[in-house]
Amino acid sequence: MREPLILAVAQPHCLAQDVAANARSHAGAVRAAGARVVVFPELSLTGYELDAAPVDADDSRLAPIVAACAETGALALAGAPVPGGGGRRHIGILAVDGTGARVAYRKMWLGGAEPEHFAPGPAPAVVEVAGWRLGLAVCKDTGVPRHAADTAALGIDAYVAGAVDSASEWHVQEERARRTAAAHRVWVATASFAGPTGGGFADTAGRSRIWNPDGIVVAEAGPEPGALVRATLTNPPS
Repeated sequence: MREPLILAVAQPHCLAQDVAANARSHAGAVRAAGARVVVFPELSLTGYELDAAPVDADDSRLAPIVAACAETGALALAGAPVPGGGGRRHIGILAVDGTGARVAYRKMWLGGAEPEHFAPGPAPAVVEVAGWRLGLAVCKDTGVPRHAADTAALGIDAYVAGAVDSASEWHVQEERARRTAAAHRVWVATASFAGPTGGGFADTAGRSRIWNPDGIVVAEAGPEPGALVRATLTNPPS
């Protein structure tokens, strides 16, 4: 029987396009979380700045996160623009642990002005941690039932996402998470951007949350930057 998994959702302070400073904030969140997995919002390393340069997995500015993960044994799932083939850019999730970083997922379903700046990712993705299979998503992905279904078909225990939503649209994350939990009987976690950022988001939602497979919120952060919450995922859920 596998051990329960402690998972956190964090909404760190973010400076526009300052990857080095944001990486330090991420590292602080990893150390504070006391979790095996820490999930961060969409484009958390740059802010929702659609013209931000891509962040390579071997970027030296990620070193503080790598160090924090090495100290705590955590896996950080951070949001960043990432490079793709043919000079394309993607909205990605970087999986960072104590050995380094890799691109774990590229957002498939783009919204708003994103298609003018990014290419869609090719396929759903899963990361496995201590026997737990975590399906990955970014923002609009979570609103596309096909994405959740195709990801669930890979065999997942949880569906984890980074998101950016306006403060007035925080309820959208709730509706989507409950639908996914009900349809696929999985844990759902959304790390939601907090504080102002680019793309016209003067006031973002925050309120990062974790839902159990019954669609019940078991952990919820406030709207402020710097907040984080965690939950213990069990199987079967308690």
